[in-house]
Amino acid sequence: MGASTTRTERTNGTATAGPQTEDRGARRTEGAEESDRAAEATRARAARRPSIWFEIVLVLVFYAVYSAIRNAVPEQRVQALNNADWVWKTEHLLGIAVEDSINHAADSVTWLILTMNYYYATLHFVVTVVVLVWLYLAHPGRYAATRLVVFATTGTALLGYYLFPLAPPRLMRGDEFIDTVQVHQTWGSMASGNLADMSNQYAAMPSMHIGWSVWCGITIAVLAKPLWARVLGALYPLVTLTVIVCTANHFWLDAVGGVICLALGFALSWGWYGRMAYRLPRLAAVPARA
Repeated sequence: MGASTTRTERTNGTATAGPQTEDRGARRTEGAEESDRAAEATRARAARRPSIWFEIVLVLVFYAVYSAIRNAVPEQRVQALNNADWVWKTEHLLGIAVEDSINHAADSVTWLILTMNYYYATLHFVVTVVVLVWLYLAHPGRYAATRLVVFATTGTALLGYYLFPLAPPRLMRGDEFIDTVQVHQTWGSMASGNLADMSNQYAAMPSMHIGWSVWCGITIAVLAKPLWARVLGALYPLVTLTVIVCTANHFWLDAVGGVICLALGFALSWGWYGRMAYRLPRLAAVPARA
């Protein structure tokens, strides 16, 4: 009788455990399927290299929209000048307010400041476009994710221009800074001279010269193979920082703002693609045929 009862309990226990085991197995299967779907979605986002014509149009449209919005932000001159005074006082408190001395020293060397004026007006765009083209051709699997970093960084900067209008040092009250483009009559700056009316002069915070140049520098330093290219990549944002200070177009803190925007851009790209852009496969995966 006892043995029969024991066998019955064991049988019942086995019968009871069966559905539970099946439920756990089903849940594991469902979890695995969800993980597979999530992984597949991530792969799909990074798999395709966009059409070259689509990219050209996309970049042109994005920059046109960015410029239009940036220049549509009201030029709050009084507020921008007050904010510039506040930034300058803050830098004095931090012990880093040396931009005026650097600006005057650079302006005393004519060939140097002329070179910097042209550097500021041109390389900001040229180098960024060249790096994007290089990524598209040599690292198609990473292109979309790294391009998203640039777009997100630039979009974030628009909030800074709207929320914190800031006059560049060269437009501050007083004569502490020299507007090197005005003094030397160099062309190319949309913020000085005859072209000033075409651009919002009070959109100095954050500095996209720094945001874009640091992005270019990191991308080249991480992905390029030749040592000389990696060295140039690392030096590029440092040279750009020197130029924006020497020409009195930005404060040190504007550069900090540019780096913060870039960090947000990287974070958005990481969240969308599930990993850092530079850790994605170099080549775009070819979708399997059905």
